[in-house]
Amino acid sequence: MSKYRNLALSTAMATLVAAAPAFADKMGLGRPALPEEIAAWNLDVSPNGDGLPAGSGDVMTGEEVFAEHCAVCHGDFAEGVDNWPKLAGGMDTLDHEDPLKTVGSYWPYLSTAWDYVHRSMPFGNAQTMSVDDTYAIVAYILYSNDLVDDDFVLSNENFLDVEMPNANGFIIDDRETAEKHFWNPEPCMSNCKDSVEITMRATVLDVTPEEEGTNEAAAEAETVQVAAAEPAPAAEPAAPAAPAIDMALAEDGEKVFKKCKACHQVGDDAKNKTGPVLNGVVGAKFGHVEDFKYSKPLQEMAEAGGVWDEASLTAFLTKPRDFMKGTKMSFAGLKKDDDIKAVIEYLKTFQ
Repeated sequence: MSKYRNLALSTAMATLVAAAPAFADKMGLGRPALPEEIAAWNLDVSPNGDGLPAGSGDVMTGEEVFAEHCAVCHGDFAEGVDNWPKLAGGMDTLDHEDPLKTVGSYWPYLSTAWDYVHRSMPFGNAQTMSVDDTYAIVAYILYSNDLVDDDFVLSNENFLDVEMPNANGFIIDDRETAEKHFWNPEPCMSNCKDSVEITMRATVLDVTPEEEGTNEAAAEAETVQVAAAEPAPAAEPAAPAAPAIDMALAEDGEKVFKKCKACHQVGDDAKNKTGPVLNGVVGAKFGHVEDFKYSKPLQEMAEAGGVWDEASLTAFLTKPRDFMKGTKMSFAGLKKDDDIKAVIEYLKTFQ
């Protein structure tokens, strides 16, 4: 895909450059482009590595640069914010009715990601990223898709060694010859059909952001109606006293929880975001937040009686996709056992 796009762009550029002097002389406008001016525009990178500048960047540096320049739209873990594109996840969904096409699940060439980031990002401030920062960002995107480890360093020297999962998922566009017998030399331009009918409608209904406050107003109205229709519930017996919390460990967990805040909130004013509110999660049943739309895998585990005890939280935070196949959570997991224990201890403070 990218290979042929880049080839077409390069061919068009060469044609324009070659024709520029003739047009300038004929029309009396402009002048031939200087070599350095052409070089400033000739930034594309091909799948075979042509055009790739020397440089390198590691995952951890990429995480910092990504958080500063990219996370506002794409999320801290490349999971996407609102309707901005998701860059991670979607593995094994391309054969689904509604596939998730990301850098990890769909893009056949890593050069497309590098080229796009370097030429077009950040949004509204394109071409401000250094070569090394671009390598670091792309390395972090690979890490977010579980394609490399957290100590990986991407460079022009090992760039072509990275294997993209969907590298063989595309075919050569041969329609010019394979479908030539369908072509009509004299196409119909008017009154080509007796009638026109709507044969299909959009099935994805969440692509347009709702006006701010709509959901809250609807939820408030529903709450009022339910309160009016149902009698007040009987008082529940007092819950047993919560176990003592290691506050020093919880403070460490608060720092680690910064990696989770892009999707989850805790505290008195917490609201559901990409992920549900985590107040009271330790010891709660799976899917306990009533107004959050959980993934089907989590709903199935909830129906089976799953509980977020320390063992299940530890397994989930270590490798979410291994613990819960098909989870929507794109975060790859915490690498250190101490960080996992600290986050769980921090969550206990919001019981």
